[in-house]
Amino acid sequence: MEALRQLIDLFLHLDQHLKPILETYGSWTYLLLFTIIFCETGLVVTPFLPGDSLLFAAGAFAASGSLSLTVLILSLIVAAILGDTVNYWVGDKMGPRLLTVQIKGYRLIKPEHLAYTHAFYEKYGGKTIIIARF
Repeated sequence: MEALRQLIDLFLHLDQHLKPILETYGSWTYLLLFTIIFCETGLVVTPFLPGDSLLFAAGAFAASGSLSLTVLILSLIVAAILGDTVNYWVGDKMGPRLLTVQIKGYRLIKPEHLAYTHAFYEKYGGKTIIIARF
């Protein structure tokens, strides 16, 4: 149980554990950062990952010379774009199927909620996306 608690702490506070990770894994840290940013943007079930604080911490380590700023920026941009693309693809493929899912007689997604959301995004979509992103 303690090992699970430590693993959860590592992922939730990765920004605080970044220095020992850099010292231990060196260049493999880029892959870890890539994976975390990809999962945070691309998988609906992992929004709890430390995206923003991790970006600030990684930027600080890049400023100190521990990470290459160029490699960091390129890899994290690719991770975010791929993550968003995967998230869109999953929603596009799975979304219509979720409309028919029922659990104990209740629909997982109610058609009237979907219609309301669609109307909202038709009216305020552009503003909403920009404001939500920043």
